Amino acid sequence: MTIGEVVGTVVSTHKDEKLIGAKLLMVQPLTLDRKPKGEPLMAIDMLDAGAGDRVLLVHEGRAAQLLLGKDLSPVDCAVVGIIDHVDLHEGC
Repeated sequence: MTIGEVVGTVVSTHKDEKLIGAKLLMVQPLTLDRKPKGEPLMAIDMLDAGAGDRVLLVHEGRAAQLLLGKDLSPVDCAVVGIIDHVDLHEGC
């Protein structure tokens, strides 16, 4: 899993039927000190995350499909949690 921040939304009026009703977000992966890590990713969101939310992402197709509840969906990244806070212990 990866921590990221929602930086935008994607609107698609024509898409695979298995994605109908699913919200698509642009999420910027982050380091633990909240710095951007790599390029933003498009992720499917079934948890109603919004702009500026820090989220947990999975980058594996099967896990993303399970969240959507539709096998063989064309999905490889999904929001699986909305983060309230992160506690780091000394030495981490």
